Amino acid sequence: MQITGDMLLGASAVRGTQGTLRAFDPARNTEIEPAFGAGGATDVDRACTLAAEAFDSYRLAPLETRARFLEAIAENILALGDALIERAHIESALPKARLEGERGRTVGQLKLFASLVRDGRWLTATLDSALPERKPLPRSDLRLQKIAVGPVAVFGASNFPLAFSVAGGDTASALAAGCPVVVKAHPAHLGTSELVGRAIQKAVADSGLPEGVFSLVVGAGNEIGEALVKHPAVKSVGFTGSRRGGLALVEIAAKRREPIPVFAEMSSVNPFFVFPGALAKRGEALASGFVDSVTLGVGQFCTNPGLVLVLESPHTRAFIDAAAKALAGKGAQTMLTAGIAAAYKDGVAQRAASNGVQSVAQGAASNGVQSVAQGAASEAACAALPVLFETTAAQFLATARLEDEIFGPTSLIVTCADIGEMQKVAEHLEGQLTATLQIEADDYALARQLLPTLERKVGRILANGFPTGVEVSYAMVHGGPYPATSDGRATSVGATAIDRFLRPVCYQDLPAELLPEALHDGNPLHLWRLRDGKLAQE
Repeated sequence: MQITGDMLLGASAVRGTQGTLRAFDPARNTEIEPAFGAGGATDVDRACTLAAEAFDSYRLAPLETRARFLEAIAENILALGDALIERAHIESALPKARLEGERGRTVGQLKLFASLVRDGRWLTATLDSALPERKPLPRSDLRLQKIAVGPVAVFGASNFPLAFSVAGGDTASALAAGCPVVVKAHPAHLGTSELVGRAIQKAVADSGLPEGVFSLVVGAGNEIGEALVKHPAVKSVGFTGSRRGGLALVEIAAKRREPIPVFAEMSSVNPFFVFPGALAKRGEALASGFVDSVTLGVGQFCTNPGLVLVLESPHTRAFIDAAAKALAGKGAQTMLTAGIAAAYKDGVAQRAASNGVQSVAQGAASNGVQSVAQGAASEAACAALPVLFETTAAQFLATARLEDEIFGPTSLIVTCADIGEMQKVAEHLEGQLTATLQIEADDYALARQLLPTLERKVGRILANGFPTGVEVSYAMVHGGPYPATSDGRATSVGATAIDRFLRPVCYQDLPAELLPEALHDGNPLHLWRLRDGKLAQE
């Protein structure tokens, strides 16, 4: 499939007229052809108007139609073959094997939501029978189901050009809910976005759905994104990116005449708690696994363990030394964009200059990559050296900027004198996506003291694993209290991601002929429903 540089507004390919932009090859520091025409407010209005026109028809389509549509998207993405992987590799510098795995995840989550749509439990069909003889007042016939909220704006993420982008989790869950989607392509992977966008566009047409079910807009700067969030047809927003970007969208959405929710995943350092029993039994292996997690994907995972809290014990220094040795063997790698590499360089330089913070290791410099004192990044090739820092709990608590996320292959080890000091640090932390406990049986009593705090602070608690791996499943939570996300009640990964784009509607004494099919007495969809307080499939 040829990349043309066009936007996809419903069934049409449209050339933007508000200037041009090109994707960028971060490994070679060169722009990539073709040029894309940048869209503007008129193009956003067209996409959103089409979405609004498609909304009722799409959300009322049979569940099987919607499920097959999601599966068609998955098959069309697979049909793109090596061309998709090659373009994503050039635009992101991510290894092809990693991108093949990410494609599998993208296809897998589309199929998960197709299965979820067929299951229908997300409708939360609920029936409370009329009680005409009840005293002192009778009860009406009450029935509830959830419906789609309306068109959703989705912003592609830089670090996952497939799984968190055009056909990623936000898009898949919104389409599953019955919401048309308008995606703003991330400027770092324009060609990848067009390829996937055309796969969705084809699935819309082949499924006989209204063209406005999907559109893809392209634009430089913030203007087109702002226009998208401000458009009155848009009823919700999905975003993965920086805290600054997420909060800007939240502010725009809150100032609308009709405020709308923004589900933004933004910032997390993912504290990694290491207890004495784990240090004594497997400290060296733990240090190696931790460093692998920190440097995986050049540290460009939102679940990167950027903060390690270690209880002082006879084995603490050996763990830190082993981690330093492991990290020193890691070389420089290319980051996603020049902007991300520059931000990493600045963040590392600021941390290195902080009082009470020591650099305990840095990766092996090569190909002109600079040292940590110079900023741990190459000016020529968007490359970054991994760096490991150390400080004390007291210094961490006294230095606000040590809490900041540095997006890249770096982490800060904080030594804690006792569980009380570790608890203070945990209470001090902002909301996070994950927290990891490295524990053995003799650590359980200490860990139990920490768990209530972690339950309040994070969306996912791991034991004896590493956070840089998010399973797409029914029980997964990829969210957390602010500023990990803008709404800690939601997840952007897993089956319950669909809940973000649904709202409940109650039908009181509505004639049977007018009720949604999911609420008919005969249960023609064979759903599991709550009827008079009892869950049944009847």
